Parts: sequence; C-alpha cells; structure tokens
Amino acid sequence: MWKQIRQFLNDIHLYAGLLCSVVVIAVCFTGTLYVYNTEIREFFDSERYFVSGQGNLKTLEELKSGLQPLEHGKLVGVTKYQDSDRTVQFQVKAEGEEKATTYFVDPYTGKILADNTKKTSSEELMGYVFSMHRWLLLDKVETPLLESMTNQELGRLINGIATSLFLLGVLTGIFLWLPKKAKNWKQGLTVKWSGNWKRINHDLHNALAFYSFIALFIMAVTGPFWSFGWYKTAWQKTWDTYQAPKEEKKEDKSKESSTSEQVVEDSTAIPEPLVISLDEVLAAANQHLSYSGVIKLTFLEEPQGDLAISKSRTGFFARAGADQLKLNAQTLELKEKVLFGELPVRQQIGKSVKALHTGEIFGQFTKFLWALACAIATSLPITGTMIWLNKRKKKIGAKSEQ
Repeated sequence: MWKQIRQFLNDIHLYAGLLCSVVVIAVCFTGTLYVYNTEIREFFDSERYFVSGQGNLKTLEELKSGLQPLEHGKLVGVTKYQDSDRTVQFQVKAEGEEKATTYFVDPYTGKILADNTKKTSSEELMGYVFSMHRWLLLDKVETPLLESMTNQELGRLINGIATSLFLLGVLTGIFLWLPKKAKNWKQGLTVKWSGNWKRINHDLHNALAFYSFIALFIMAVTGPFWSFGWYKTAWQKTWDTYQAPKEEKKEDKSKESSTSEQVVEDSTAIPEPLVISLDEVLAAANQHLSYSGVIKLTFLEEPQGDLAISKSRTGFFARAGADQLKLNAQTLELKEKVLFGELPVRQQIGKSVKALHTGEIFGQFTKFLWALACAIATSLPITGTMIWLNKRKKKIGAKSEQ
C-alpha cells in the first residue's frame, strides 16, 4: 500500500516540478536578489541614504524650516533613523500632485541631497528584478497578449499557478525524502562527493531540499497571496486580519450617511497646520516606544489633527512588525497604541505575510537564510530534471537490451 502511495506522490512531485520548472527558476533567482533589495539600493545610491558629516545634528524643526519644497506643498511624513550617519527623509506633497515626493536631507547641514522624482540605475535594475519575480516581465510588454486580462494580470496568474505547483512539489518532496529504512537516514542528509556526477546530483537535490524545507514551504505558501484574490482573502480571514476593501467601506459609509441624513465632510479638506514641533512629536514617540529604531511620522488627513507614528526595530536579529501610535497633532495626547508583540499570534502571522515571504521576519539573520534557500530553490528544478532524465535514459537502455 505504501509503495503505491509513494509512487503516486512521486508522480505528483515529478510532473508538478516539470510543469513549473522554468517559472520557478526565474522567480527564485530574482527572489534571491530581491531579498537584499534595500541593501542593494542603499549600497549603489549611498549618497541618498548616508552622510559623513561631523558636528552638531540639526533638529527636525531646523531641517523643516530650511526645506524649500514646503513653500509649494505640505509635509505629509518624516522618516528618522536612529543612526547619526543616516539622512532624514521628508515626504512633501505638492499642490495638485497625487503622490508625495521624498527628499533626502543631510541632518548636519539641512541640504537636500536627492529626491525620488527620478529613478536611479539601481532602482531601475531592481524594478526589473521585481517585475520578473512578480509578473515575469509581462507588465513590460505593451501589446496585450490576451483580451480577457492585462499582461500584468496574466503574469500574476502564471506566477500563482507555478508557485502553487512548487508548493505541491515541496510537500510531496518531504514525504519522498523519508527513507524506506532507518539505516538510510544519513544518506538523505549528506552528499557523497566521492560518487559519480549522477549520485552527487541526486544527493544535492535531496539534501539541499531537506535543509531548506521550512524556508521553501513558507515562501511557497505565502507566494499566492499576491496572485489570487481569493487566496489573499482566505489568508486574512484565517489569521484574523481581514479588512473589507475600501470600496465596500465607502459604500457602507454612503449608505449610513444617506439614511441618517448626515452632512458628509469634504475629504479633500487640508488638515489644520501642525502646532506642536516635530521634535516634540519625536520625543513623544520615543517616550511611548523607548527602544532604538526607525520612526516614521505620517500626518493623517482623516480624521483631522491626528498623527500616525510607526516604529520598527533594527539589528541583525530585529523582529519584523512595527509598533503603531496615533497622537493628537495639537496636544500629543495618545489616542491609540498598538504593539505588534502584544497582538495575538494569529494576527502577528497574518500581518507578517510580506516579512515571511521575503525573509525579514527576524532581520538580517533570516534574510540570509531565505536568500540561501532561494538559491537552492533555483537549483532544484535543474537537479530534479537531471534526475528524471537519467532515470528515463536508464529505462530506455534497459528496454533496448531486451
């Protein structure tokens, strides 16, 4: 009975792997690079993110007062790093613009070093890496390939199907790895380098897949989140993080206001000017969240007078998941405090889908493991196909001798 089940799992593993092999190689190879997307961009565009200034650091208010773009726009956000060699990022939204522009400011001189209005070469490169990883570069094709969907949707669909097949291959693979006899366990954990190339290839496929199983499973089970709407909804409902789409919320609000004949406020109204200084906001944020980390201030338009503050940890083993504060912008009164570590485990998992997929769940430590697992995943379709071809040649040779 077990022999038949094993053969059935082997067939699923084989054909699932063959069907998704080309896509998996492309997706996993780009995934290996994209794990370090932030580090790559900061390395090649270091003049944006780092300074070598000496002397006294200017306060946020001093930096803000010298920010000329504010003459034609409004401040909507600030990002402040704990390290003194990092630039301060100011998000300014010009009148009539949909998106805010980020200005990278020297914290010692107040000089604007760069902005994000034009993409750098490294950003262009990582954009293509991301496009290949998410849409197989189909979003770059201008001519529609199908009438029923856009090229981006087609790339997302193919990616989702391939990822699902890869997940199936990962699950069946762990069962096939289990040795038939206890004495053969060591064989599945090591590579016999003294063997011929076929044996080395077989051992590499088995051993590397086993050691990277957990990371591969997590990457594969989170991947369809960005490919299928139903999968995203199911994930959020499973982990108790589901929120109704904005369209549904707007409809609900419009129905409520029409039935109660309430006056709807103008959503385009500009919030009242900030009275409290940015440095006081920063001090309040550090008072409520006393650890070192990256602080992001966001000035909310709805409801008026609120400040959203996000703070995340940094470091080699830094846990993903930012803590959230909401303060009154006029009085700095704490209106809401959500600590990621105090959320139910289900919600922590649900909100960490991106961090789980990219390996940022425990900082640089897991990013390194994920990059290594991605590199292994890139090789698995190749070594697996070679195993299948070798077995196929062996069968054909045996039949010809009969």
